[in-house]
Amino acid sequence: MAVYRDIINLQSEILNPTFHDVTDEVKKIVKESGIKNGICVVYSHHTTCSVMTQENSHDTNHWGLEFLQQDLCNIMEKLIPTCRTEGQYMHPGPKHIEFAEKTVCEDGKYSLNTDAHLRSVFFGRSETIIIADGELQLGQFGYIYFVDWDQVRARKRVCQVQIIGE
Repeated sequence: MAVYRDIINLQSEILNPTFHDVTDEVKKIVKESGIKNGICVVYSHHTTCSVMTQENSHDTNHWGLEFLQQDLCNIMEKLIPTCRTEGQYMHPGPKHIEFAEKTVCEDGKYSLNTDAHLRSVFFGRSETIIIADGELQLGQFGYIYFVDWDQVRARKRVCQVQIIGE
């Protein structure tokens, strides 16, 4: 049994959820691993991000989102509205903002991302994909997306990939 690990560095945008198509990068990592049969876990340790497999919509809107991604954002906006002001959600409370400001030297306004935390819970922070004969089993239309739901600032993100098999 072999284990292979790599990362994909990403840059998210501000004001909208950012969808990163990481399919080609993950396929490259699988090839580099030399593992022919096993599983590939694509994971985010960021609590405001998700990893999902979904169809590529091919068509995009003026902001570069695929239509299916925009549809998903529209539905999430109805279910979990974007946090626009303090007090809209119970989180973050004063203790959390104090922690962010004093412990990690982060501006308290960056904690107004409760919607991103809640959205990541719905979609999860990882996907496990079977590897058979050296190929990811994504199906005919499957793509792998790393989604940053946090809209309060642009930031660097890390997508982790771990492959286990033989």
